[in-house]
Amino acid sequence: MSQNIPAPEADRPQGTDFLRARINQDNLTGRFGGRVHTRFPPEPNGYLHIGHAKSICINFGLAKEYGGLCNLRFDDTNPVKEDTEYVDSIQRDVQWLGFQWKGEVHYASDYFDQLYEYAEKLIMMGKAYVDELSADQIREYRGTLTKPGIPSPWRDRPAEESLDLFRRMKAGEFEDGKYVLRAKIDMASPNVIMRDPTIYRIRHASHHRTGDKWCIYPMYDFTHCLSDSIEGITHSICTLEFDNNRELYDWVLDTLGVYHSQQIEFARLQLTYTVLSKRKLIQLVKEGYVRGWDDPRMPTISGLRRRGYTPEAIRDFCSRIGIARAADALVHYSLLEFCCREHLNAVTPRCMAVLDPLKVIITDYPEDKVEEFEQPLHPEDASFGSRKVPFCREIYIDRDDFREDPPKKYFRLAPGAEVRLRYAYYITCTEVIKDAEGNIVELYCTHDPSSRGGSSPDGRKVKGTLHWVSARHAVPTEVRLYEQMFTTETDSDIEEGKTFLDYFNPESEKVITAMAEPYLATLPAGSHVQFERVGYFCADPDGTKDRPVFNRTVTLKDSWAKIEKKQ
Repeated sequence: MSQNIPAPEADRPQGTDFLRARINQDNLTGRFGGRVHTRFPPEPNGYLHIGHAKSICINFGLAKEYGGLCNLRFDDTNPVKEDTEYVDSIQRDVQWLGFQWKGEVHYASDYFDQLYEYAEKLIMMGKAYVDELSADQIREYRGTLTKPGIPSPWRDRPAEESLDLFRRMKAGEFEDGKYVLRAKIDMASPNVIMRDPTIYRIRHASHHRTGDKWCIYPMYDFTHCLSDSIEGITHSICTLEFDNNRELYDWVLDTLGVYHSQQIEFARLQLTYTVLSKRKLIQLVKEGYVRGWDDPRMPTISGLRRRGYTPEAIRDFCSRIGIARAADALVHYSLLEFCCREHLNAVTPRCMAVLDPLKVIITDYPEDKVEEFEQPLHPEDASFGSRKVPFCREIYIDRDDFREDPPKKYFRLAPGAEVRLRYAYYITCTEVIKDAEGNIVELYCTHDPSSRGGSSPDGRKVKGTLHWVSARHAVPTEVRLYEQMFTTETDSDIEEGKTFLDYFNPESEKVITAMAEPYLATLPAGSHVQFERVGYFCADPDGTKDRPVFNRTVTLKDSWAKIEKKQ
C-alpha cells in the first residue's frame, strides 16, 4: 500500500479547511450567536449521486462537529419534474449514509404563502415588476458579459398595475408564459444574474404536495435564500456553480430586510469515467442504457448501495477528498474503490465461488464419498464464525488457475504440478482431457490423503493454493461483473460532434454463471462477501435460493496505490 494514501476517516483529524475556518471566525465574532445550523436542500427531480454524498457529509458533518443542527429541505419549486418517488429515495439515501436531519422534513412548498407575500412586498417597494417578454426575449434583452442588458418595455410598469397582474396570475387567469415576475435590480450589472432575474412564473401543473392550489411557482434563486432565512440557517453551503448567484441571494434578503443567512460555496466533485450530471443520468435511465436509477453501474447512492458499497466507505471517500474552494477537482474512481476495499476487507466473510469453472476429477478419491471441511468465514477474525464446505470426487476450479504450458514462476495447477486446495487436500494433475476442437474440458488429478485440511505431515511446501467448489453441491449463481461505465475519463476528452453516450462502455456489465459453495445461497439480499482470490461481491435482490445473484462490488486488486505512487 502506498504510504501517500491518507489515513482512514476515523484516524484522521478534520483540520481547518476554509469552511471550518469561516465557521470558527463567525463563532469568534459572535455572528449567529455561536450557532451552526446547516441544511441539505436537494431538488426532488432525480436520485442522489456520489456528488450529493459529498454535500451530505459536509452539511450534516459540520453540524454534528459544532454541536449544531442540519435540516433536510426539498426545494420543490418545479412541479413538472418532481415526484414523491424521488422524495422517498432521497430520505432513504441520507439515512443510509448515517445521518439524521433536525425535526421534520422541510419543503420549500411549506413556504409558498410566505414567499408570495414577499413577492408582493417587492412589487410595492418598486423592486419587482410583471413583465410580458417571452423567455427568449428576456435572454436576448439580458445582454452578454461584454454588453449591458436592455430594459424591458414593462420595467417601469406602475407598482399597482404589476400587483394587480400578479394577483391575477395567482388566480389562474393567464396561460403559461404569458407573464413573469422579475426583480428590478440593474440591467447594466457586470453580473448577468443581477439583470432583473425572473422570480415567479406561471405553470399550470399539479404539485406533489400542494396539488392544484398554485399555478404560479417561485424560481429557485428567490426561494432558496428565503427558505434559509425562514429556517434560521446560519451557513448555507452549496457548490461552486452558485458563486455568481450569491449576489442575488444577498440582494433578496437585504432588500426585504429579513434574517440573513451566509451562503458559502465549495468545489463540487468530479469523478473519472462517470457522469454526475442529473440530466445525463436521467437520459441513461430513460433511454435504457441502464436498468434504472439503482443499476449497480450508476454513480447514484442507490446504485452504489446495490453494487455493495457501504456507507462507511462512502463517508471515508468524502473525507479523503477534502473540501476545496477552488475550481472543481477531478478525483480518480480508484480512490472510491480503495475506500470500499479497505472497509469490506475488515467486515466481510470469505467464501468460495468459481467464476469460470473447469471440472477436476480426483481419480483416486472414492466416488460415493462426501466430506465436510470446517472453514473460517474470516481468516483473521474468529468472531465471524465458520461454515461447513462439502467436498467430493469432482470439483470445480477456476480455468485461470490451470496452464497446460505454464510460464516460469507459475505456481498454480499444471501437468505434473502439485497445488493445495484451500482447507482440503494437495492434488497433482495427471491428465488433461480435451474435446474435438482441442478445448480443455476436464482435468484428472490424484490427491494426497495425508494432506487433509490443507497441510502435509511430511512438511513439504506447496506454493500454490486454489479455491474450489464441490461439483455435486455447487449452486449455479448469476454473477454480474462491472467495469467503468464510460471509456473516456472526462467530458473534456469527448471529440467534437460526439456526445457522452458515444463513450458508453458496452462491457460495463458482463453477466456470467459461476459455481458457488452452498453457503452463498443462504445469504439475504444486500449481504457483502469476499469470493476468495476473486473480489468483493454483494447479494442482489434479483436472486433466488436456487439461483443467487451477486454483483461484483470491487476487485481485490488495488490500483489506487499504484496511481498515488506514480504521482
